[in-house]
Amino acid sequence: MSAVNPFSISRRFIRVWQRNLAVYRKTWKISFLPPIFEPLLYIVAFGLGLSTLVGKIPFQGSQVSYVSFIAPALIAVNIMYNSFFENTFGSFVRMYYQKTFQAMMATPLSLEEIITGEIVWGATKSVIATVIMMVVLSAFGLIRYPAGLLIIPLAFLGGFAFGAVAMCFTGLVPTIDMFNLPTFLFITPMFLFSDTFFPVSSLPMWAQRLSFLLPLTHIVVPVRLLSFGILEGSLWWNILYLAIFSLIFFHLALVKMHHRLIR
Repeated sequence: MSAVNPFSISRRFIRVWQRNLAVYRKTWKISFLPPIFEPLLYIVAFGLGLSTLVGKIPFQGSQVSYVSFIAPALIAVNIMYNSFFENTFGSFVRMYYQKTFQAMMATPLSLEEIITGEIVWGATKSVIATVIMMVVLSAFGLIRYPAGLLIIPLAFLGGFAFGAVAMCFTGLVPTIDMFNLPTFLFITPMFLFSDTFFPVSSLPMWAQRLSFLLPLTHIVVPVRLLSFGILEGSLWWNILYLAIFSLIFFHLALVKMHHRLIR
């Protein structure tokens, strides 16, 4: 059994990305709907409903509306969802049911290139969904430019991070139903406790420290800062965290998928 070699990855991984893009183009009309209507539904629900009860939220030494506080979190959550579910359910279907991975392995593509192409595609879907959501939220004046444009490359980095950890789960789970476990134990807690719908400063200190370890927190925080047009040095710590997280789980994803597919 040959060892995993990330340094053997060539630009041929783009062929995998192109293959997934070609399939996506056939269903893009359906794929475009959630990023358009999801923020609208949240804005209506929280803007007309919950915000009247919550009032203002403290942020960066000032008081902001609840809608403007959660709008960046919606983008961050969408980044997480698109890449994670694409590289769990989507990749598992291509690997196990459609046998797409096996077919590609019969070509000059290496397994490392196939997995890289899959993860990059998951990150690309995060970027696509982010751009759509930014257009919708910008219509309500919830994103300030030009700083807001930096959310787009951040979406790719965050999408790559969650795509890599998702591919680790794909290499581990025996059946597609088992994805319910990482969704419940890994994704749902981050959805609730990563500075998304309320400031983590309202939590006990131990919970604040735990929240800081969650990768979604390091997407929510910079997206929120950039949405308010704030550029500060702390952004680099979030980027560094996501970069290290991506490298670690990218390598683990290659190892787990290598163990699963190479007999």
